[in-house]
Amino acid sequence: MSANPRSTLPPARVGWRSHGLLLLLAVVFADNFVGRQILAVMIEPIKSEFGVGDTAMGLISGLAFAAVYALMGLPAGRLVDRMPRTRLLAMACLLWAGATMACGLAGSFLALAIARMLVAVSESPTTSASLSVIADLYPPQRRSLAISCFTSAPTFSSIIGLSIGAWVVEHYGWRAGFIALGAPAVLFSALLAFVVRDPQRGRWDLTPHAQAPSPLLGMRAEARELWAFPAYRCLILAGGLTTLSSYAVGMWNTSFLVRSHGLSLQHAGLLAGVICGISAGIGGLFSGWLSDRLSRRHPHWQLSIPVLGHLTALGALIPYLLWSDSVLIRIGDVPIPTAMLWCALYAFFAVWWVAPSYNLVTQLVPPGRRGSAMALQTIISTLLGVGVGPLVVGLFSDLLLPVYGQESLRYALMLVSLPVLGSVLLLVRTASHAARTEYRHAVTVS
Repeated sequence: MSANPRSTLPPARVGWRSHGLLLLLAVVFADNFVGRQILAVMIEPIKSEFGVGDTAMGLISGLAFAAVYALMGLPAGRLVDRMPRTRLLAMACLLWAGATMACGLAGSFLALAIARMLVAVSESPTTSASLSVIADLYPPQRRSLAISCFTSAPTFSSIIGLSIGAWVVEHYGWRAGFIALGAPAVLFSALLAFVVRDPQRGRWDLTPHAQAPSPLLGMRAEARELWAFPAYRCLILAGGLTTLSSYAVGMWNTSFLVRSHGLSLQHAGLLAGVICGISAGIGGLFSGWLSDRLSRRHPHWQLSIPVLGHLTALGALIPYLLWSDSVLIRIGDVPIPTAMLWCALYAFFAVWWVAPSYNLVTQLVPPGRRGSAMALQTIISTLLGVGVGPLVVGLFSDLLLPVYGQESLRYALMLVSLPVLGSVLLLVRTASHAARTEYRHAVTVS
């Protein structure tokens, strides 16, 4: 192996078809993510209609989705490695459309929980299939920016999910929001099924075994073999701890602004969507560009950038949660709390880990196992982030209610931000392990 393996990378010739497919994948991912984000502005009306508490809402906004997603994630990842990925995504989109609209037709809290589980089934192959495709559309030295374009789509889409979504929920009810979300996915399914083509697997890989097919292992054996790789294991655990905190903050931020800053649901959703969405979207794109640029000098930047992002984001989140309810400025009839300056800073840096970390996963495993590797990473992140994060905040909020009253949510969010420090330690461990293989394939085909 050469001293600088990236110096032998093939020329990065990427055509408009690759960019077009990336755009379509990003739009599909954004639509999926709006389906999660819009629950943040539905918490209060759903609580009112079904007469449930914060713990129950933490359950339906997280664990009901995450448990099924985790159960289906690895089988879906294996399908990604075994069948045409664009066709798999087309089927997933069609199922997602039906399941999302079923959420809007739910007549009880139990029916809504079941519909959310069906949404999880349909989403299980989306992230792993899309990232596997992107790894074959772009070479490693351009891949972080491409991945950041994909992963930033949901952060920009939160502008729709939280601001426009809040308006729809307030004027037409939470059920209409689900119906409006599901309809476009039918068109995305048709485009994936009949228009685009699946790229060749491993086209940018240089290792001698890159084009060899992976052996057909059982799901447990596949997961065990991937988990045995220390750099990969530490990396996905770091991502899981990060999403535990960030997803919990994102899910409960609108309610926090309503309860602690006295905003209306519509204004809180507007501020959380526009300010956090734009800031996180720009931060994600910037981190992808920065990672591609600096990683050409040394690959350790794929981990150093996330570490810097975590520490800065945590340093901004604590002041945001503790700031008073003072108003910085009013735009029309919308009051903007001074604390939103800290929230924007937090959102900008909180996503710095995403593109570099996902890019590193695609480099640490061979092409024939990327679907399973990305699925396992997504399972961990979903279980801890979507499943545990919102639920733990709801539990803490209910437990602290007798002491802090309406401010209990403020301190619950502070407690759930602490796991980010564990993520930083795990990323340092990842760098130590990955350096031994020069940040390239170490899960070999036997």
